[in-house]
Amino acid sequence: MPRFADLHEILTLKEAATLLRLSERALYDLARGRRLPSVQLGGKWLFPRTELMLWLTRQAEAPEGRLAAPPILAGSQDPLLDWAVRQSGCGLALRSGGSLEGLAALAAREALAAAVHVPDPDTGGFNEAACRAELPGEPLVGITWAFREQGLILPAGNPRNLTRLADLARQGIIVAGRQARAGSHLLLLHLLNEAGIRLDALRFMAKPAASEDEVAAAVAEGRADAGFGIRAEATLRGLVFVPLVKERFDLVARPRDWFEPPLQALLGFARGEAFRARAERLGGYEVGATGSVAFRV
Repeated sequence: MPRFADLHEILTLKEAATLLRLSERALYDLARGRRLPSVQLGGKWLFPRTELMLWLTRQAEAPEGRLAAPPILAGSQDPLLDWAVRQSGCGLALRSGGSLEGLAALAAREALAAAVHVPDPDTGGFNEAACRAELPGEPLVGITWAFREQGLILPAGNPRNLTRLADLARQGIIVAGRQARAGSHLLLLHLLNEAGIRLDALRFMAKPAASEDEVAAAVAEGRADAGFGIRAEATLRGLVFVPLVKERFDLVARPRDWFEPPLQALLGFARGEAFRARAERLGGYEVGATGSVAFRV
């Protein structure tokens, strides 16, 4: 679901339709199809004024017969990215739902860019193979956001004495898992396969966590004995972290869209000292390559 910073600029369906000079029915259809910035709360559609005006500008610049993507960053959730989007004033709305869902939104032009961290077991790399599979034939550019530490997130004091991946398969251990198309779940599958551990040997919570912070919350609140996620979320909640692997977290967009003001503003902010200081405080990030081209497809 998109998250908008300036709540005082949120418009109702009627107000947004008047602003855009559309019928309420036409605007409703666009919102329901996720074709412009919007969010549904309590059965009502709401619209951020700033993002709507950016979306309208991009429609005027789009090739004839093709809707431009709305200023939405879809895909994986990351606390450093969440913070940077807010602090930069870039105008992007966040739509978290997992890496592959982000690529699906990018393919459908429901998002301007996608945040992804999907391992490629064949090469040991990240994200390029997933982009080729999810958007075949599409020209894309992946920009490095950060390298992140992934590992075990455990309660303070580590009362069950869990120290390695295989410990997740111990009897009675409940694991906070992620949805099937999330990058963290795909990375966990890869690591389990490398270790010769079957996925069904682990006992997961009945409902998968929808984001990295939900994994840490489940461990902190005692609903799970362990989770697989990033160091930064463990740090934020004072939890124990056991590092297992370093991953590359990328932002992916079509080549021309990297020149759009929202993405340029975000990347410009990420070059600053405040961004580097925040990454260091959160922990588990390497940002020396932030903003560099990771791959082209």
